[in-house]
Amino acid sequence: MGLLLLLAAGCAHRGPAGPGPLLFPRDTLAITNETHWVYEIDPVAGTQRSVRRDPPPAYALRCFVLARTVKQFHLHATFDPAGPAPDEDAARRLVRRVVSRSPRTASAPAERIRIPGHPGLHGFSAAWPRVFQEECGGAWHSYVQRGHWRMILPFGREGQRREARALAQGVREGRAPVVHLVDFPRLRMNHAVVFVDMAEAGGDFRFTAYDPNSPDQTVEVRFDGRSGRFVMQPVAYFLGGEISAYEVYCRGLR
Repeated sequence: MGLLLLLAAGCAHRGPAGPGPLLFPRDTLAITNETHWVYEIDPVAGTQRSVRRDPPPAYALRCFVLARTVKQFHLHATFDPAGPAPDEDAARRLVRRVVSRSPRTASAPAERIRIPGHPGLHGFSAAWPRVFQEECGGAWHSYVQRGHWRMILPFGREGQRREARALAQGVREGRAPVVHLVDFPRLRMNHAVVFVDMAEAGGDFRFTAYDPNSPDQTVEVRFDGRSGRFVMQPVAYFLGGEISAYEVYCRGLR
């Protein structure tokens, strides 16, 4: 039992405050994490069916990779739109430098990597989508993320209340929390997003998230303080409903 409590508290001490608010879409990626399936939802019957995408997706299974990259650029890069835009080789070197840094600690202002010629990550990645796809990491990075152990343990209601408060604080502090959304063991939902904004009313929270699967629009994840449960809105790949949530790429064992 003591070991389980230690593991469950693996993110009790989360990273230091970030450099400021993460703004959507300026500070998020323009490239898309494609799904292997095409989903069809019947809103009347409340059912969902899926068929395998044909042809297969060229860039898939990178939701954790893209969410992590958004956070790394938020913690370690600064953009200078007035400077000359980099060519492909320079862009590749800049991306490599940023994604080689830890997603769990922020760089000091003087040590941040300067990205010239773009106002933010969205424009930079839109200019060089293939560079980002090749440099940010393979699909295996999504499978071996070290925080995955947490989803197999029970999510108690009070624990999820603490998580919701910590995630809200992370948004306020500009830490750009990367959040694992899951309904283990069913796994209708097993996905990573970045919380970019939040609103609080009593013990309830409404989180706005960058979704690697739909980079041009945000998704909403609500937390009901009375029931102690997260609820995700319906999206193309999920009917919507109750899920569990916890932060990854933070200090400790996550």
